[in-house]
Amino acid sequence: MSIAVSDSARAVPHSRIRELAEIAMTMDNVLKLYFGESNLPTPDFIKRAADKALRDGFTYYTSNAGLLSTRTALANYYQRLQGVALDPASEIVVTNSGVQALHVAIRCTINPGDDALVLTPAWPNACAILKMYGCNPIELAQPLQNNRYTVDIAQLEAAITPKTKLLVYTSPSNPLGWVATREEKQALLDFARKHNLWLLADEVYERLVYSGETAVPSILQQATRDDAVIVAQSFSKAWCMTGWRLGWLIARKDLAARATQLNEFVISCAPSFVQRTGETALEWGDESVASLVAMLKGNRDFCLDALRQMKGVSVPDPEGAFYLFPKIEGLTDSFDFCKRLLLETSVGLAPGVAFGAGGEGRVRLCYAVERPILEQAMERLSRFL
Repeated sequence: MSIAVSDSARAVPHSRIRELAEIAMTMDNVLKLYFGESNLPTPDFIKRAADKALRDGFTYYTSNAGLLSTRTALANYYQRLQGVALDPASEIVVTNSGVQALHVAIRCTINPGDDALVLTPAWPNACAILKMYGCNPIELAQPLQNNRYTVDIAQLEAAITPKTKLLVYTSPSNPLGWVATREEKQALLDFARKHNLWLLADEVYERLVYSGETAVPSILQQATRDDAVIVAQSFSKAWCMTGWRLGWLIARKDLAARATQLNEFVISCAPSFVQRTGETALEWGDESVASLVAMLKGNRDFCLDALRQMKGVSVPDPEGAFYLFPKIEGLTDSFDFCKRLLLETSVGLAPGVAFGAGGEGRVRLCYAVERPILEQAMERLSRFL
């Protein structure tokens, strides 16, 4: 008799985004709008910093929490960008990607059998990680009101159970483009305080905002250092560093200390030369980030105009990130739709069903690519519809 893999492993569903991407990877000349990354290369000044770090000998283990110089650079970044004072020695943990930041954060807050509230539609990794640890993610679809997504505290109150330990939200949102207002963040913070929950904020897209701000204000501006608040972050999006796998975690000192200890048994530490490269991105990257945001805003507006000319398609204005999440009238199987679109037109979109409750009937389009790719994709999608 064969020995089966664990129940907790089998409980984790296959990523429907990756499932579609694996089909696309067998095809030629696909317009790849399904993954959450720009096709722009990492800026040259960041590549040069990596070369220098290697030549300077940053090829060894670091502290489990990361190089103190990297954590200090992050503390300086938050002071400059958010007006938030952080202790680099005790409140910041460098991770090997934003995904790994989510992993250690969730592992530090949840026991097997616990419940976690997750605002959706959302990038599916948080729910999958919860299932990996034997927990129950309760997905709560964000309501769309007056062409804008929002937060329904009454819905959260109705979903709370004695086993609920964690609330997870993403702002700016993947895939919605929603950006939580100060009032919405305060409501989430008050709810977490009231019910003694950890509040995990995925702020990976904080620099990609179209309001004219340099960055979306962090929940850290409203939380105290004693609040049970965690921020997961990454270098991937704003600095076009998806393949470098570098992120960070900010949390109350007790959780940051435990996350540091867990790092030893997950990754030991993020690569030392990549950490040094991240320091350069933080210090010198504002100009490249601003250029990226300008390009993204133009792409967003182009795609919005094109989609709104297609019959049966509706989409709210995204306030941040680099996605559109249009609803297609009459669509009941978004994975089948995206698969047919891919096979018949070579346009790769992500199915809305991949993003949990509230996602079916929609598709996600990543517009962080060059304009000619988007022009072809919009033309082919229009014909397909």
